[in-house]
Amino acid sequence: MSRLQQTYGLTEEQQEIVATVRAFVDKEILPVATELEHADEYPQAIVDGMKDLGLFGLMIDEEHGGLGESLLTYALAVEELSRGWMSVSGIVNTHFIVAWMITHHGTPEQRAHYLPKMATGEIRGAFSMSEPGCGSDVSAIKTRAVPDGDDHVIDGQKMWLTNGGSANLVATLVKTDPDAGHRGMTTFLVDKTPGFGEVAPGLTVPGKIEKMGYKGVDTTELIFDSYRIPSAQILGGTPGHGFYQMMDGVEVGRVNVAARGCGVARRAYELALGYARQRETFGKPIAEHQAVMFRLAEMATKVEAAHQMMVMAARRKDSGERNDLEAGMAKYLASEYCKEVVEDAFRIHGGYAYSKEYEIERLYREAPMLLIGEGTADIQKMIIGRRLLED
Repeated sequence: MSRLQQTYGLTEEQQEIVATVRAFVDKEILPVATELEHADEYPQAIVDGMKDLGLFGLMIDEEHGGLGESLLTYALAVEELSRGWMSVSGIVNTHFIVAWMITHHGTPEQRAHYLPKMATGEIRGAFSMSEPGCGSDVSAIKTRAVPDGDDHVIDGQKMWLTNGGSANLVATLVKTDPDAGHRGMTTFLVDKTPGFGEVAPGLTVPGKIEKMGYKGVDTTELIFDSYRIPSAQILGGTPGHGFYQMMDGVEVGRVNVAARGCGVARRAYELALGYARQRETFGKPIAEHQAVMFRLAEMATKVEAAHQMMVMAARRKDSGERNDLEAGMAKYLASEYCKEVVEDAFRIHGGYAYSKEYEIERLYREAPMLLIGEGTADIQKMIIGRRLLED
């Protein structure tokens, strides 16, 4: 077993879970990932396998039918899934953000209703914060919910929903008091049918957004047109807490993105090392040429550094402490290093890297998504800088 990405201090159960996911990736994901990705095909068989393994309930507490595992265990599982195909990790990421938010901020009734079905994968979650015109400026969202008797009526347009089509539950951030700034935002738990078109009266998922990479998983818009929802669907039951609930979920998401970067980088390194050992020039494997050997050394160091930073961020969150500094650092470092390691693997493959027959071509298109998902590098630097100045 490679010395890279070892995580010390794991329990036997954690080690068993990670080993099981790794074996699942080797057997069920890696052999089909590139073919499914090129076809932009939803990996239903893989999703069914993840349900059977209990991965959709990994962090949901045992009381509600889950495995009750830590964020660290989840992050290590995501790292393994991303090593196989990053899109598969995206299928569980937004689901876990929503489950986390319901677990920590939902009412007892919301937890009892949603979490058992989320643990089995019967209910699948999506996370909706961004809009076409706001980007990283969350306070600029325009989607509005207006009270009407026991209901609220929502109008607006949301953007960049991972699992927007396949999910049947969307945690959606809207404005309920436009004059109250962050305190005027509310999260609604929006039920819908999976699919595209009108998925509920007044609620439309237009279709998949075509992407350069990160294929297979659906990314969509969500359009509200006088959509009526019971006020009991407000997460936590009280309006005005949505921004803080979402930011708590995003911290989990940033650890996830860091884990994805670690997994993709690890796979790129594996591919580069394997190719460099078998490709010969000037009478010897190119791995023995100093230029390539030095590149491999740098790649391995980045893979290891990103992994350890990700582990630290997950453990900090598990301890109950604020981890926005560590999550921001981990997300920033892992995504930047992932890009660099993938590009180095691309260079080592030479002309063959440009061929769709080689897996590195897929990774080269997937890595850029990590630079912007769950907040750009510049946003992470802003978070890191502010926290350091607070200290």
